[in-house]
Order: sequence, then structure tokens, then C-alpha cells
Amino acid sequence: MSKKANKTIIGVFTAGALILLIIGIVVFGSGMLFKKTNEFVLYFDGSVKGLSVGAPVMFRGVSIGTVKDISLIYDSKAGTIMLPVIIEIEQGRIEGTPSFGEAGADKKLIELGLRAKLEVRSFLTGELMIAFDLYPDSPAQLRNIQKAYPELPTLSTSPDIFAIMEQLPIKEIANNVKTATQGIDRLVNSSDLQNMFTEIKQAMLSFRLLNEYLEQHPEAFLKGKSADSQR
Repeated sequence: MSKKANKTIIGVFTAGALILLIIGIVVFGSGMLFKKTNEFVLYFDGSVKGLSVGAPVMFRGVSIGTVKDISLIYDSKAGTIMLPVIIEIEQGRIEGTPSFGEAGADKKLIELGLRAKLEVRSFLTGELMIAFDLYPDSPAQLRNIQKAYPELPTLSTSPDIFAIMEQLPIKEIANNVKTATQGIDRLVNSSDLQNMFTEIKQAMLSFRLLNEYLEQHPEAFLKGKSADSQR
């Protein structure tokens, strides 16, 4: 009994050590343990359809964070329902500028023209992402509704990306992709192509057998070469 118990305990400890090792590799490999992030709130005019939690936050095509939460809040002053988008930005992603989260850095970045806007991530799926850039000539419009997070200004969505996505011939694109896939399938499974592959395979086999024969009988190659020289 004691031997079985000892084996069970050893197995449990081994499994636990393996799990901890895997977790350590994932955490250290991704750099999450040492990553410092700060949270901000954004307000966009109109709908945020297509934007989801986990969507990327980019600066000129470089990932600097992700969307953490999207909620609804009633603005009693304006009498409208706002959609605060909480984003998480990694510190130090924009080198040479005040780092996100430093004292007064948000105001400095806003003065430099830092603005966010919605952009299409995928026309096929309708997914959106948040894109930051510097627009020093655009006014910084802040709602000052939610005090729990520092706010970063946004730009109006232009052109109307929702109208563009609605006008896209999604069905035609899907049908074209389906037709192309069927054509490739027919080509791959066609008898002509299969015959060609068979002939190539046979030619390679013949070449391999010839090469093996010459390696075992080099005099045959030398004899043939001398005969050619006499001609």
C-alpha cells in the first residue's frame, strides 16, 4: 500500500511541476509578467458595431494595447447614451514621447495631437479596431463623464465605415471564393494531374534506380564515356 501511495504522490508532484513549467514558459515567453499597462477611456460618436473586447489598439500600424471593456452610460447633461470604451495601453510603446501613465503625460500627448479613431480591421468580418495617430490641427474633444479613467480624445468616424461595409458585395466575394476553391479542388483531383504526378514519380524512381546502378557498377559509366570519346 505504501509503495502505491508513494507512486501516487510522486505522480501528483510530477504533474504539478509540469503544469508550473508550462505556465512559466507561457508567462515569461509572452512577457506578461513584466508588462506595465495603463487604462484609458474613449468616447466615439455613434455606433461601435464591430468593435469587441480584445480588439487591437494600434498606433500607425503598431500594436500598443487592446480593448478591455465596452459599456453603456447615460449622459444626463446631453440626454444621450454614451458608449465608453476602456482600453489598455502598454507603457513605453511610443519611445521618445512621454510614457502613458506618467504624471502629466496624458496632457502632453494630447497637446501633441494624439487622437483615436475607429478603423476597419477586416471588411469580410466587419471587425473594427482602434487606431491612434497625431492630429495636432484637430481639436481635443473630451466628455469628462467617467472619472475612473483618464480620457483620451477621439475623432469622428469618417468616411462612414459602416456604410462602406454595407455596400461591399460580401455574397459575391464569398461566391467567388467558393468557386475558386471548387476549381482548385477539381484541378487537384483531375485525372490528368494525377497522371502527371504518376509519370513524375515513375521518372524519379527510374532516375534513382539508375543512380544506384551506376554507384554499384561504375565501370559501366566509364565504358560508356570511353565509347563516346572514340566516336
